[in-house]
Amino acid sequence: MLSVFDATMITVGIVIGAGIFQTPTLVADIAGSPGAMLLAWILGGALSFIGALTYAELATTYPSAGGDYTFLTRAFGRQVSFLFAWARSMVIITGSIALLGFILGDYLTRLYSLGEFSSAIYASIAVVLLTIVNLAGLRSSSRLQNMLTLVEIGGVLFVAAAGLFLLDAAAAPLQIEETTSNGAGMFGLAMVFVLLTYGGWNEAAYVSAEVRDGPRAILRTLVISITVITLVYLVFVGGVLHGLGFDALRRSSAVGVDVVEGALGPPGGRLIGLLVAAASLTSMNSTMIVGARTNYSLARDWPAFGFMGGWQGERSTPGVGFLVQAGIALALIGFGALEKDGFSAMVEFTAPVFWFFFMLSGAALFVLRRKDPGARRPFEAPLYPVLPAVFVATCAYLFYSSVMHAHSQNAGFVALGVMASGVIVLAVMSMKKKRIADSG
Repeated sequence: MLSVFDATMITVGIVIGAGIFQTPTLVADIAGSPGAMLLAWILGGALSFIGALTYAELATTYPSAGGDYTFLTRAFGRQVSFLFAWARSMVIITGSIALLGFILGDYLTRLYSLGEFSSAIYASIAVVLLTIVNLAGLRSSSRLQNMLTLVEIGGVLFVAAAGLFLLDAAAAPLQIEETTSNGAGMFGLAMVFVLLTYGGWNEAAYVSAEVRDGPRAILRTLVISITVITLVYLVFVGGVLHGLGFDALRRSSAVGVDVVEGALGPPGGRLIGLLVAAASLTSMNSTMIVGARTNYSLARDWPAFGFMGGWQGERSTPGVGFLVQAGIALALIGFGALEKDGFSAMVEFTAPVFWFFFMLSGAALFVLRRKDPGARRPFEAPLYPVLPAVFVATCAYLFYSSVMHAHSQNAGFVALGVMASGVIVLAVMSMKKKRIADSG
């Protein structure tokens, strides 16, 4: 069993990732003013906390490594859970790997450019190398992962401190006046990027089910974790805003490098670039490990995907699952390289699908309360049904915002095409199963 401190460290480690070094620029540009930008980050923490309470009830009532897959199967049936597994394998996980690869590439390109497609080349190299490492069965120890997480958090706080205390505030004064007003629709898009950066607490909710002392400990874990994450993010955003000024923040392509380089010169910029690269590799590797096992689980549950069900026992590795995942991620990196901004393209690719199934997972709580009223619920979401309804409504709004933004973007159409292919595959499998049943 885990202590509250253990569970809190796991949660913070999962959530705080390389994305915080990339998204403040996009959020600032979309929000249009310092006030709206800071409000978006505060709301992100509040909404993440509400969502975590919803997931905590599901995870403690139906503890399973399947997570959302289990909740959706119980609430809506195997067809919906298949589409979720398809989306997770084809869009959500692989899109996240490509997204992290572009963060890695953008920062390394600031240190040494490989040409026009430098970011995509770095991202592709990282996917290939990490896949080879995982196929060889090499694993980082938990101590190494914890150390890298602490280094990552230290890098975030170091950038914030550089912006707050080392840069000349007179040269880049904190701007509090409104510069533009982009409207509620664009604010919703800013929240898509903010909550992307807060993402990961839904995985941590499952870990929280193993905390000693039951529901009270789970609540303490979630409150402390989301509070720490929100404070770290606000300190970081406030630091880079103070250090660069709002206009420079909106234009920055690598905000961490710009702040530290401005405070300490080129050596400081190179150092933070390497720290962000290490953070990106750590996040990519963790995502790839989880994603390959998602492919393996899909193969076990659906015979049509049996080719991904191979398991290298001596290496504890789903080999084919890793290869399929790497192939899809490389294809997405190639697609992103042809877009104006590979990172933004991957957000536009993953966000609509992610928020749609996140919304369904929240709705599963209402369905399961009705379908399974006698289930033992060690932890119940407070203020039910109000807070879970706020979570579901937020997901619905962010799904709408991401679809509206991606409507004119190639990435949105590609994501919809991938999901449509999942519907077709499901229909073909259902017809084949029916023919076999009729002939038998």
